[in-house]
Amino acid sequence: MNLIVRPITPADYDAVARVTADAYLGAGYFASTEHPYVAKILQVGDRAAVAPIIVAERDGVVIGSATLAVHGDEWADVALPDELEFRLLVVDPAVQRSGAGAALVEAIVARARTMDGIRAVSLTTGDDWHGAHALYRKLGFTRVPERDWPIPENGKMLRVYRMAL
Repeated sequence: MNLIVRPITPADYDAVARVTADAYLGAGYFASTEHPYVAKILQVGDRAAVAPIIVAERDGVVIGSATLAVHGDEWADVALPDELEFRLLVVDPAVQRSGAGAALVEAIVARARTMDGIRAVSLTTGDDWHGAHALYRKLGFTRVPERDWPIPENGKMLRVYRMAL
C-alpha cells in the first residue's frame, strides 16, 4: 500500500473532518459533533486558513492528518518559542496501527529540522490514549509532565511530550 504525507488541499477538507470526528468521538472524548470544540475542529477550511495541515494518504484516500503551529499561533497550545507543535493528529480508526500516525510524526519532525529557530517538537495527547503514548515514545519523544494541563470542558488531562532535535 502506497502511503504519502503531503500538505492538505481543499479537496481533502471533508475527509479530514470525517477522520477527525471518528477519532475524537470514537475515543470517547466528546459525545457528539455538537460540542463547541468538536464543531470548531471540524471546520477544516477555517483551520487550514491559519495553520499548516498535513495529511496521510493511502492509495488515494486520506486516512489521517495533523495541524502544525509555532508559539503564538492561533492553534498553538503548548509550543515554546523554539518548538514546532503538532495538534489534532488523527488517523482513521479503521486503519490505526498501520503506520500512518508514525509517517505523519516523521514528516513533522523532518519539517521541524528545516525551520529556523526550531529546536524541538512538542505535542499534547489525551491521558488515556495509550496507543499514542507508545507511538510517541517509540519515535523518541519524552514526557514533560510539568507542562500537562486539563481540558477545561471535561477536566481530562492532556499529556505533553517533546522531542529535542
